[in-house]
Amino acid sequence: MTWATSAARCFSRRSRLARLTRCFSSPSKTEWEHNTPSPSQFGTYAVLSSKSAMEVYPPPRPVPESIPRPAYVPANFFTAPIWEHLPGGEEVGNEGITLGSREEDGVRAAARMAGEVLRAVGQIVEPGMTTDDIDAVVHEMAVKRGAYPSPLGYSHFPRSCTTSVNNIIAHGIPDSRPLLATDIVNVDITLYYNGFHGDTSATFVLPAADAAGRELVRVTREALELGISVCGPGKSYAGIGKVIEEHARKHGMSVNTQFVGHGIGRKFHAYPHILHHKNHERGLMKSGDCFTIEPPLVQGTRPRGGVWDDGWTVATDTGARSAQFEHQILITETGADVLTRVD
Repeated sequence: MTWATSAARCFSRRSRLARLTRCFSSPSKTEWEHNTPSPSQFGTYAVLSSKSAMEVYPPPRPVPESIPRPAYVPANFFTAPIWEHLPGGEEVGNEGITLGSREEDGVRAAARMAGEVLRAVGQIVEPGMTTDDIDAVVHEMAVKRGAYPSPLGYSHFPRSCTTSVNNIIAHGIPDSRPLLATDIVNVDITLYYNGFHGDTSATFVLPAADAAGRELVRVTREALELGISVCGPGKSYAGIGKVIEEHARKHGMSVNTQFVGHGIGRKFHAYPHILHHKNHERGLMKSGDCFTIEPPLVQGTRPRGGVWDDGWTVATDTGARSAQFEHQILITETGADVLTRVD
């Protein structure tokens, strides 16, 4: 799950609770007449309008009490309305992973589990199913494995994964909109298992998606792999953003800079921040560093997005499509292991 840059996080925190109060006082939408045509220069697809922002947060899907929750989940998250939620706690843990320890075993297990669930989800995504159907599948697979879906209860998020369709850059809330045969949809899954988080995502192409959408997805997948290829002990973190942005620009696409990859392990979001665009960060990777790379690419040259009134969904300003792929990386003494790769 992407971590917003500092400015975006501050905006979201200031506005989210006020917005979510309205989310519990307005009727829900049941029709999707607000899908609008796409800008012609970007292809043929349905643009999701801010009018489709969720107005009523659904109750969270239940999680057995035997499954440990991350510290940030309010103690009464499953029993109280949002305005009565108790403050969540702070996750604790060192930055990075001690190689050769139970800590390494734990983060590898959580990451592999997330990758397995994502792969299974990719096999069932099809036109007509809703993104809430996808969330139900993710939730069931998580709890059956004894894992907690990390997004559930994170800053009041009401669902177990995020689903971002077409012009949604990130943090789409699963809802009742049926997927169209022309859609592309990103599913971002994070699982909390035995005290560690595993985080991964992929953008899936529905059968009638046009050539421009397929190219966006292909280039984004390639950009992630290029970012991974420059990882290793002693390598510069800035190298990740350099190769990703160069690849995007070569294909007439751009990189959204409002979201970053992040350190992960015992904490859902930690340092370092992983920038997906050209930058001057001086940090070097060292063995034990564990982080995500998750570049959000956008069609055209204007990659910025705005937050909907649901407090989470970020859509492109231009109506262009966005795609994203994500893997969790562990720097070893000799290279970089992709913990969420299962194929």
